[in-house]
Amino acid sequence: MLRIENLSKTFPDGTQALKNVSFEVKDGEFLAVIGLSGSGKSTLLRCINRLIDPTEGRIVWDDVDVTAVQGKELRRVRRQIGMIFQQFNLVKRSSVMTNVLSGRLGYANPWASLLHRFSAEDHQRAITALERVGISEKADNRADQLSGGQQQRVGIARALMQEPRLMLADEPVASLDPVLAHSILRYLELLNQQDNITVLCSLHFLDLVHRYATRVIGLKDGVLVFDGLPSELTRERFKEVYGEEAEMVSVGGGMNATAN
Repeated sequence: MLRIENLSKTFPDGTQALKNVSFEVKDGEFLAVIGLSGSGKSTLLRCINRLIDPTEGRIVWDDVDVTAVQGKELRRVRRQIGMIFQQFNLVKRSSVMTNVLSGRLGYANPWASLLHRFSAEDHQRAITALERVGISEKADNRADQLSGGQQQRVGIARALMQEPRLMLADEPVASLDPVLAHSILRYLELLNQQDNITVLCSLHFLDLVHRYATRVIGLKDGVLVFDGLPSELTRERFKEVYGEEAEMVSVGGGMNATAN
């Protein structure tokens, strides 16, 4: 169980990115986080794995106060939380295999990791991760030789190397076309269903929310304004999240949002 309790974040320039946000996530859920750009989605995800420290409030995961841990305990918690980024965050000049192995750094001997030396077991684990996302044949390619969709699959494989119990995906399909977006989200769905990995995924497009999420929260100006099932995201509730200026278009039984 993940509990977000009265979480707030104010940046040094005075921007309030999150304002007293509270919700719970059960193990095994696929939670979509929706809202316009600047609503606090990325800040929320980065607070959960302590890439950003919140100003107030608590993040409690399996009865451990993530906001209070430091040092070895923080590293132990982070090992179990995978992170997938919108812009992939790969070392473009390094090979796919090297990028995937970097997901194992939290487990490696510090001296060995400095020299990027990993065990045969870790190499096999990396191959298995690449097989799961369908690009094992690209292991020796440089990351910058891959398409955007392939690079994001490398990002998923890298996150799998952590053997995560929780996966945070920060707009993982925002830079991909619709076909590739579905492909990437299907991989996340399989990890959620087959490995029982809890997924928190920020998304802009509500047709994707309806297709993949088991639950949705909506943020607007850092405030939690919706928490419910995808089927409960009606036109009126949609406007609470996206505002009157947003366009809503039916897409294959779902909804697709863009801001004017």
